[in-house]
Amino acid sequence: MSFGAVIRERRIALGIGLVDMSERLGISAPYLSRVERELESPPRDQLIERAAAILGVQMDELFVQAQRLPPDMREDMGTVVRAYRRLRSINGR
Repeated sequence: MSFGAVIRERRIALGIGLVDMSERLGISAPYLSRVERELESPPRDQLIERAAAILGVQMDELFVQAQRLPPDMREDMGTVVRAYRRLRSINGR
């Protein structure tokens, strides 16, 4: 499922309106609508973190859906890449 679809599905499941969600995030409702419809790229990191908190979704999962590493992992990119390669070699890929 795409980033925007995850946001929209969870927001609706929680009964949070588009305008309410956009106000909580501090962005415009039209911008959030475009993000949910995949007409815009996922927003900046701080908004992804805030959306995760509002929606009760794990932050890492939203970053995965945004096809982006969480900020703390980007700071230690070498360790992340080595761990990923090690895990893939253990799993025979």
